[in-house]
Amino acid sequence: MSKRYTMKARRALTAVAITTGLVFTVAGCGGDDGGGDDAKASESSPAKNDKSDKPKEEPEAPAESEVLAEVKGGQNITLSFNSVVRDEGGFLTVTGKVKNDGSARWIAGDWRGDEKELQRNAASMAGATLVDKAGKKRYFVLRDTEGRCLCTKFTPLNSGEERTWYAQFPAPPDTATNVTFQIADMPPAELEISEGE
Repeated sequence: MSKRYTMKARRALTAVAITTGLVFTVAGCGGDDGGGDDAKASESSPAKNDKSDKPKEEPEAPAESEVLAEVKGGQNITLSFNSVVRDEGGFLTVTGKVKNDGSARWIAGDWRGDEKELQRNAASMAGATLVDKAGKKRYFVLRDTEGRCLCTKFTPLNSGEERTWYAQFPAPPDTATNVTFQIADMPPAELEISEGE
């Protein structure tokens, strides 16, 4: 019996010794022989250095800064247009900037429009319209159920100040690719429609 137990013990010790040897062998393979993680790090390090050594390219200007059209009107106001996008929900959103190039403070009082419903939209883009010449239709700024326009309301602009603005309209038919924007005494602006994502 003691011989059998001795044989079993030897086999167990041999198995443990072989397993331990294998573990050390596998661990040794991942050691620092120049082909491990340090080699990977040294391979990636030059790439990082190459990027920092190269002159940085200028990023593309965001779409908001692209000027599609610009008009100048009474009181030396400049109205620029940055996007005219047809949205999936059947809307057309126009965005841009307004700048006071005059010497006096400017209030957009007459930009709200003449309709009685728009009187509560003082100093806003509520009086803006879009004209689809091909379809012979005029579109007014959208309003909520309380008569507030879906557009920017301005605070007074001091001389040299500039503000961003937006106005939403019902979208003309898909066949319409151009519209004319009109507001107050500003000259009309011809705009090309782009499709939203």
